[in-house]
Amino acid sequence: MLPATNASLPEIPVPELLDPQGEPTLSAPKATETQSEDTDEAAAPEIKPAGDLSEMVAQLRGPVAGSRELECLAIGIYFESKSEPLAGQLAVGKVIANRAQSGGRFPGTYCGVLFQRGQFSFVHGHALPSVSRSNRQWQTAVAIAQIVDRDLKESAVGNALFFHARYVSPGWRLKRVASIGNHVFYR
Repeated sequence: MLPATNASLPEIPVPELLDPQGEPTLSAPKATETQSEDTDEAAAPEIKPAGDLSEMVAQLRGPVAGSRELECLAIGIYFESKSEPLAGQLAVGKVIANRAQSGGRFPGTYCGVLFQRGQFSFVHGHALPSVSRSNRQWQTAVAIAQIVDRDLKESAVGNALFFHARYVSPGWRLKRVASIGNHVFYR
């Protein structure tokens, strides 16, 4: 151990908070500090819309959705289609997005769509189930949510508003628009 007289401390830069006239000043905010928390696109990587869906997912896969709304969309995709092919996950995400953009027929947000009474079996009361952020299926759902939210890839379901698993037969009198993986989609 060195005696205190021989020790040297690293020099740490301290911002000048006083101008020459003695008035307090604040340093200019960094570019990242000026962005609002809801501006996820500015921080998101650049993705080519014409790219292959699996390539886009590989580029966007990650543990954090970015905003509460994207988290809701990713949770919907995860719990409804995590074991489906990517096209099926995209289709489920598109239905949630289509509902949010339905002009009042459904709630106007992804979270609102999920919490609408009786629509999604994984929603109990006013809480969404928790998900392990290190789970690869979760990270894929996050990527799909970003693709849907940024409208980077078309889906075969177009403007579908409903879907169900193949093993059920609800007898809906709706126009069937697609069948992808284990889901059937309707408008």
